[in-house]
Amino acid sequence: MAIERVREYLRQAGVEDRILEFEVSSATVELAAEAVGCEPARIAKTLSFDVNGETVLIVAAGDAKVDNPKFKAQFHCKAKMLPAQGVEARTGHAVGGVCPFAVARDVQVYLDDSLRRFDTVWPACGSSNSAIGLSLKELEALSCAKSWIDVCKGWQEA
Repeated sequence: MAIERVREYLRQAGVEDRILEFEVSSATVELAAEAVGCEPARIAKTLSFDVNGETVLIVAAGDAKVDNPKFKAQFHCKAKMLPAQGVEARTGHAVGGVCPFAVARDVQVYLDDSLRRFDTVWPACGSSNSAIGLSLKELEALSCAKSWIDVCKGWQEA
């Protein structure tokens, strides 16, 4: 089970005791925000893409949307999300619980700038009813992110 792999991964980092498991689903940004008790923007959603045959995860703020021109400028291809039925095989996590922790070896993780406006964000932990509150520094370290990127829109304040 993916949450057990994530639990073990986070145990090694000493933060396993901060994982929250809910009696209700946290599979969407809205459900996760309700379960955690935070604004939806603070949910660190993990989006999965096929980039020229490689699996790429982008962790973005809950209110952000992928901006196709920015994505193409970053990755030199059109944004193509993984089909739902292939997500678990390629990432190690099922839809609703995809997170940047304990992923398949060949998965590349990036953090989107939309997260930078928060001190603490809430990514899933490998199941559709879990989350963990992390500082950006912790998220960066625990996700083994390749880099911060700017591929989202719709979150900037007017």
